[in-house]
Amino acid sequence: MQLADAIKKRKSVRKFSANAPDWRKVINIIDSARWAPMAGNHQTIKFILVDDENKIRKIQDAAQQDFVGQVRYLIVAVSDYEYLRKMYPEWAEIYGRQQAGAAIQNMLLTITDMGMASCWVGWFDEPGVKNALDIPEDKVVEAILPIGFETKIHSSRQKKQDIENFLFFNKYGNRNKEARSKVSIEGS
Repeated sequence: MQLADAIKKRKSVRKFSANAPDWRKVINIIDSARWAPMAGNHQTIKFILVDDENKIRKIQDAAQQDFVGQVRYLIVAVSDYEYLRKMYPEWAEIYGRQQAGAAIQNMLLTITDMGMASCWVGWFDEPGVKNALDIPEDKVVEAILPIGFETKIHSSRQKKQDIENFLFFNKYGNRNKEARSKVSIEGS
């Protein structure tokens, strides 16, 4: 699949089939995260691959979202800001969140490319997730990614906004680009 296709096909799936992906493919998904940009080129984000049904159930409870427990595998993204705090004291949390987001997006695109599905879960009870997975208190749980295959019963796909609704030129709110009346994107 071409990158542009993966970007456009990626969606948040909340209905999974009973089919389980090959765990080796899930490892490849996690491997794609290491190619994301990292502050100081230091890998501060770690991943926990969860396949234990009891732990998945506990994480589902912490997320209070039933679809989290419909899969055979969860990836839990966890940041360790210690290095960032030493190198960039004032920016550590911002850099940590940015690089976690970049790594997670790499994984979401890889999931789509492999014909699988996921949903970036960012709302959860962090102490509940930490307790279920023995994550130390000083680490930050960034996201939960359920990994599976989309059920044949497709949920409706929300239409994305046109670029004119969120692109500004040279200052916030300026929608006008000199010598152009409308912005168009090739292939859309």
